[in-house]
Amino acid sequence: MQQRIIFLALAVLLMACEARKTTTVKIIALDPGHFHASLVQQEMYPGIDSTLKVFAPEGVEVERYREAVLAYNERKDSPTHWRPEVYTGPDYLQQLLAQPAGNIVVIAGNNRLKSTYIRRSVHAGMHVLSDKPMAIDAAGFDSLKAAFEEAVQLHVQLYDIMTERYEITSILQRELVQMPAVFGELEKGTAAAPAVIKESVHHFKKNVAGKVLIRPAWYMDVTQQGEGIVDVTTHLVDLIQWTCFPDQVIRYEKDILVDSARRWPTAMTLPEFHEITNADRFPDYLQKDVDADSVLQVYANGAFDYQIKGVHARVAVSWKYQAPEGTGDTHYSLIRGTGADIVIREGALYIEPKTAGTAAIQQGIATLAATYPGIALKANGKAWEVVIPASYKKGHEASFARVMEKYLSYVNAGSMPAWEVPNMLAKYYTTTQALRLAKERQISLKY
Repeated sequence: MQQRIIFLALAVLLMACEARKTTTVKIIALDPGHFHASLVQQEMYPGIDSTLKVFAPEGVEVERYREAVLAYNERKDSPTHWRPEVYTGPDYLQQLLAQPAGNIVVIAGNNRLKSTYIRRSVHAGMHVLSDKPMAIDAAGFDSLKAAFEEAVQLHVQLYDIMTERYEITSILQRELVQMPAVFGELEKGTAAAPAVIKESVHHFKKNVAGKVLIRPAWYMDVTQQGEGIVDVTTHLVDLIQWTCFPDQVIRYEKDILVDSARRWPTAMTLPEFHEITNADRFPDYLQKDVDADSVLQVYANGAFDYQIKGVHARVAVSWKYQAPEGTGDTHYSLIRGTGADIVIREGALYIEPKTAGTAAIQQGIATLAATYPGIALKANGKAWEVVIPASYKKGHEASFARVMEKYLSYVNAGSMPAWEVPNMLAKYYTTTQALRLAKERQISLKY
């Protein structure tokens, strides 16, 4: 009898082990109000169930998400096979939190709600992959810090979607900065002449998949979307940390000092607002930002100077309504080295020598070409342009799947590199402190 009980117990244990081996993780989309949410579903992933759980308030945003996912299923090349199961009841968040722990919650939408979504999901034992920004003000930063502390206790992975790390110009700039024979050492710079400058220009009206992107009206409300100084700047601050201090832990308490910051609005008329939202009027929650001429003033622009580990850096972001014909969003990046400056300008990468010799630069590119075949050098005045084959330029949208693959490797390993979490905190501390300073400066200028 005793042997039979032992045998049955072993059989049950074996069945449980086999079940764990074959159980796949589900992706759960929570309130997917931003088109970035669907970009994660461009591909299928090993170990991820094809059933896609979606929990959201009822409305046009969740329908657009569902349509985008189904479009990936129906495309001619490499179709996906997601099976969306959508729940839109008023208790959508409670229904999500009742799902089994260990699944992955993807959050990309209203940023005012993001702090709550992150905290509740982590508390429920869910892994969380969040679009940027994970915090849009000082209170959001404090909530994020608490979420990371709980994530450690519950052994879940909390991570943000940093697509710019996968752009080829960013990758090669980082590689060149780590070549002493070419770059030398990172300069410290000054407040007037920072060692690192990153600037980007974006546009409210843009085409995605061949048609005008329809944004939710709340996207223009900075209390919901967040100001420009805490939104796109997340990418820029992340790249500064990732490029200049690779694999190094950055502690915001001692390594970050924000020196100055400012903010300013982008004007948007009602016809322009209608074109990108389909709304016929400014919603009541935006009336506070509509001036006497009935023009919406969106605080989408910001700039700040700060020090990171004693290095002076400058970050700026601006939003225009739309780009001139034939152009799009732009990214400028200057990193000053004692041997050469490494610059990204209008989509191209340049080496601007100081003390670095031609032979050293040629050898540096030859070394990179072993990993990235086809890259080459071309003289451009006193600088060198790094010629990058078009095959490496996958575009912003393609990077979301690469982020997911990296994130899944962290989930499967049960941990991420030691620098990732403190550096995420340092990043959001930097941006939220910049917003605080910019608002204080604006108030002081009034009096």
